[in-house]
Amino acid sequence: MRVISVLFMAFGLSVAVAQNKQVLYGLEDVPQSLMLNPGSRVPQKAHFGIPFLSQIHVNGGASGLSVFDIFGQSDLDINARIREAVFGMTDRDFFTATQQLEIANFGWRAGANKDIYLSGGIYQEFDFISYFPKDLAVLALDGNRDYIGFEYELGQVSATADLLTVYHFGANKQITKKLTVGGRAKIYSSMLSAKSTNNNGVFVTELGDENSENIYDHIIRDADITVNTSGVASLDGATPGSVIGRAFFGGNLGLGVDLGATYEINDRWTASASLLDVGMIFHSKDTESYRATGTDTISGIELIFPPLVVGEGAPPYYDDLEDELEQAFPIDTITSGYTQARPMKFNASLEYSFGGYAGGRECDCLNKGGIPRLQAVGFQFYSILRPKGPQGAATLFYRRRLFSFLSAKATYTVDSYSYSNVGLGAVADLGKFNFYIAADNVLSYGNIAKAKSISLQLGFNIKIDQE
Repeated sequence: MRVISVLFMAFGLSVAVAQNKQVLYGLEDVPQSLMLNPGSRVPQKAHFGIPFLSQIHVNGGASGLSVFDIFGQSDLDINARIREAVFGMTDRDFFTATQQLEIANFGWRAGANKDIYLSGGIYQEFDFISYFPKDLAVLALDGNRDYIGFEYELGQVSATADLLTVYHFGANKQITKKLTVGGRAKIYSSMLSAKSTNNNGVFVTELGDENSENIYDHIIRDADITVNTSGVASLDGATPGSVIGRAFFGGNLGLGVDLGATYEINDRWTASASLLDVGMIFHSKDTESYRATGTDTISGIELIFPPLVVGEGAPPYYDDLEDELEQAFPIDTITSGYTQARPMKFNASLEYSFGGYAGGRECDCLNKGGIPRLQAVGFQFYSILRPKGPQGAATLFYRRRLFSFLSAKATYTVDSYSYSNVGLGAVADLGKFNFYIAADNVLSYGNIAKAKSISLQLGFNIKIDQE
C-alpha cells in the first residue's frame, strides 16, 4: 500500500444515508416502539413479528445538497453545478445511509402480576456516515495551480461504515401508576467494518527558490492518516456464506445496552426519554489497519495541478503524485485489534393528550393497558453521537386515533438536512394482525431527487391485546 492509496481509500469512504425514527417514536400501538424506548408503555399482552417483515427500515441523506442540485434541469452546465455544490458545502456537511432488517422480534407479559414485559429478537443493520472533505474536493476540482500557499486540511477526511447483526433481550416494567422503565441488553456481531476518523495533516504548495529549476515546494506536514478495517481483508476470495456466517457470532463481538423511561405527569401530560446503543465492538478478527505519518517536502513543477473538468478522463498528474509520495511516506500495515464505540442515540419527548378516550369509553389511563386519549400533540428531541460530534433533530408532532383499529401520526422536523421535513405514519390493528408504515419528507415525494433525506419504515406483527 502507498500513502496516496491510504488517503484516497479514506477519501473513497467519504464520497462513496441517519437513524432518527421520529414518526415511530412514542407510537405505542407498534411493538417496535420498544426498540426506540425500552421504557415505553406497552398496551399488548404479547406480540410476534413476522420474520424478515416485522421491520424494514431504509434512510439516506446528504446535509449539503440533493441529487437535483447536480443532475436536475438547470441553465448551468454540470461542471458549474458541481463547482457551486462543492463551494457551497463545508467540512461539517455529511452523507449518511442506514438500513435495518428485523429478522425476529417477540415479546410477552411475565411476572406474578403480569406487570413485566419481556421482549427480544435479532436484526441486521448497515450504518454509514462520511463528512465532506471540502479541501480535498477543491484540490480535485481546481487543482493547486491557483492555490499557492493554501493549506489543504487532510484531517477533514472522516468516515465510518458498519455491517452487523444485533441480538437483543429486554425487560419493561411499570414501577408505579405513573412510571414505566425498561432496559435492553445487546450483543453485536460485526460482519464488516471500515473507519477513518481523527486524521490530521496539511498539504500545501509554496514558492521555493526562484533561481532553482524547481521553484515550488510541495509540503505534507504532520500527516497522520489511518484507515481501520475489520472483515475486509479476507473478502478477496470469500464466499457469501462465509460473510453471512459472521452474523451468527462468527464476527467480531461487542456489548451494549438501551435504557428508557416514561413518566405520566398527570392524565394529560407525559414525558419520556431513552438512551440507545451505549456499547462497544471489540475488533480482533480479520483486522487490518493502514497508517501513513510524517512530514516531507517534494520539490518540482510536476505537482502543479490544473483544474479538473468532468468528462475529460482521469488526469495523469495523480499518478505522478502517487509515485512521489510512495517514497516519502512508508505505509504501516497493522493487524492488531481495535475497539469501536457504537453511535449512541438519545430520544426525549413531552406530549399533551386531549379529547375523549378511544372507543368513547372513560378509563383510568394510568393503569397498564389503559385506553389512551384520542389525540395528542407534543415535542420530540433526537441526538446521535457521530465522529465530529452530536447531530440533533427537533420534532413537533400530532397523533390521533382515527378509528378503533387505526391510528396516525404527523411530524414536522427540523434537522441537519432541512427545515421542512414533514413525516406521516399509520398503524392498523386488524384482529391480531398489526401493520405499520412511516415515511419522512413526504412533501418531496413528487420529486424525490429534490429531497436531502428520505426515510421509510414498515412492518407486520401478530399482536395479542390484553383482556
